[in-house]
Formats: sequence, C-alpha cells, structure tokens
Amino acid sequence: MENSSGMSRPAVRPPRPLPVIVMADVSGSMHAQGKIKVLNESVRSMIRSFAAEDNVRGEIWVAVVTFGSGGALLHQPLIPAVQTTWTDMRADGGTPMGQAFDLVERLLHDESAIPERAYTSTLVLVSDGKPTDEWQEPLERLVSSRRGAKSVRLAVGVGQEMDDEDFAVLTAFTGDAAKVVRAHEIDRLSSFFAWVTMSVTTQLRSGQPDTPPEMNADDVLGFMN
Repeated sequence: MENSSGMSRPAVRPPRPLPVIVMADVSGSMHAQGKIKVLNESVRSMIRSFAAEDNVRGEIWVAVVTFGSGGALLHQPLIPAVQTTWTDMRADGGTPMGQAFDLVERLLHDESAIPERAYTSTLVLVSDGKPTDEWQEPLERLVSSRRGAKSVRLAVGVGQEMDDEDFAVLTAFTGDAAKVVRAHEIDRLSSFFAWVTMSVTTQLRSGQPDTPPEMNADDVLGFMN
C-alpha cells in the first residue's frame, strides 16, 4: 500500500488469535438441577467478556464443541469472540466424550482454523458424568499432539452425582488434579467460568501472552458468591 507521497506503508498485521475451546457435555442428565441453563448462561457471559477485550497484541477466539445425542458437534465455530452470536445448547442423549476429544484434536491442528501464529490454546472440559464411548485413546491422541500437549487444559465436574471415578476422567484430561473443579453446587459452574475468563484475559493483557499464568482450581473460591 502506498500513501499520498508514493511511499509504501508497512502492512499492519492483525492481532494474533488466542483460542479458547470449550468441550460441553450436553447429555440428557444435564437437564437435571438446571445444569444446562447455567452452562448456557456461563458460556454466554464468558464470550461477552472476551469480546470486550481490546488489545493490539492479540484477540480471543472461542469455539464450543458439544457432545450428546448427536455425537460430538462443532456448536460454535472458532471465530473472534467479538463476532460470535451465541445460540443456546440443548441437552439430550449420552456422553460421547471420546468423540469430542477427537474433534478438538482435529480442530487444534487445522491451520485454516488456527493459524501457526496463534497463541497457546486453552481447552475447557465440562461434564456431569462418565463417558459412554471409548475415550482413553482419543484423549491420548489429543494430549500427546503438538498443540494439545502445549495447551492449557481445565475441567469442571458438575452436580452432586459425580463420584471419584468420574473426576478421574477429568483429571486424566487436565493431567493435574489441581486444575479440576468440583462444582457439586450448580452456582459454582458460573464461578468456574468467571475464573476461566479472568485467567484468559490476564494472559492476553500480559507482556507474554504465549506464557499462560499458573491456574489452580482453588482459585475458583475467590469467585464464589
């Protein structure tokens, strides 16, 4: 591009994407205790907060992968939060978490969706029970992949029905029990997403957005009502 004096202007590069991918359990049990309603409200609020961030260094992008009666689906394509129009999720069916791991692994490594210049991704898993499909191998593929291994992985178990075996699956996903939140009370799900929002925006505003801050589930207590 040239200015009026005929001199070339340097190209302005767009902000680097900072991807946040939510894996949302939308099985039939998420109807109980209003869990799906709180989940929709929490994700909508998180996206709205991300869209309000104005930073020349980076831009938060959001995708939501659901897993329920239709298998694993890309409910919200990965686009800048500011461009997102949220559509509520509906709960029905089983818990095909393994399919969600496979879909996210493909999304992470699709350079038409996430360019090479993107910052480290944050992966967020929300579930209220055990997977109903084979999940160990898909999870291993995800966490051992180039981008999956570098990602920040957080998880929340929702509802009083979850037992230690259920939480063991979430710990396998994060690789660290300290990054798994036990949301026995449904309102704690909102606190979890407030924590995720704070952590990602802190990462974006830092001088080194490619170095995510340390995140510990105990920090969620600071967001409790």
